[in-house]
Amino acid sequence: DLMAAAQTGTGKTAGFALPLLQRLTMEGPKVAPNSIRALVLAPTRELADQVHESIRQYAEHLPLSTYAAYGGVDVLVATPGRLLDLYRQKAIKFSQLQTLILDEADRMLDLGFAEELRGIYAVLPKQRQTLLFSATFSDEIRLLAAQMLNDPLTIEVSPRNVAASSVKQWVVTVDKKRKADLFIHLMKKHRWGQVLVFAKTRVGVDQLVDRLQGLGLNADGIHGDKPQATRQRALDRFKSNEVKILVATDVAARGLDIDDL
Repeated sequence: DLMAAAQTGTGKTAGFALPLLQRLTMEGPKVAPNSIRALVLAPTRELADQVHESIRQYAEHLPLSTYAAYGGVDVLVATPGRLLDLYRQKAIKFSQLQTLILDEADRMLDLGFAEELRGIYAVLPKQRQTLLFSATFSDEIRLLAAQMLNDPLTIEVSPRNVAASSVKQWVVTVDKKRKADLFIHLMKKHRWGQVLVFAKTRVGVDQLVDRLQGLGLNADGIHGDKPQATRQRALDRFKSNEVKILVATDVAARGLDIDDL
């Protein structure tokens, strides 16, 4: 088993996916219907989609399946709640599971998935490899590791202090009622071409998007109440620079690749 601390952007997905794919290709029987051989848990649907797409690209020329609606799959990438739903509906079997990967484990705990993770742990085969990846090793993460890992090897990758060299950071104090006005002022003053805005609540996201669109600005929003297809479409449009302002709750706060932001 393995406990690894690595910041976002350090190549973590390739770090666990490439050796996993090699192992699955060289070892083990063909996967049975409704079964899986490797399970990757991610905190949000967007991150699960991104991890799955990376693994799919790495495995393009391998005789492995990373997702299928019917039959078994070698690698399944899922969010904890949805995985438990599938298990309770008897749509998935864990008897052939060899590897469990917890990606962004600290984020999963932040989002309140501790109970779901314990529920998943209770139904998995005891004989397996578990890899836990987290930005930090908090007390909560160490407790989770003590429950789910067996005498793990620990690796800590020193975080690259990218922000200090390439990102200008500042804090502006402002009355709550004037935050939107200040944001619009700063955006025009600095001529920001593309902006990712985080709001605390889903209502706050919708209100700010409505305000920006009312001013004729090209804005969209994502949060947990929106259908997944709508969320993905907004994210794709932002990545392609079709949308200039994306307002989001913390579903977009970790690990998503957005070039040239």
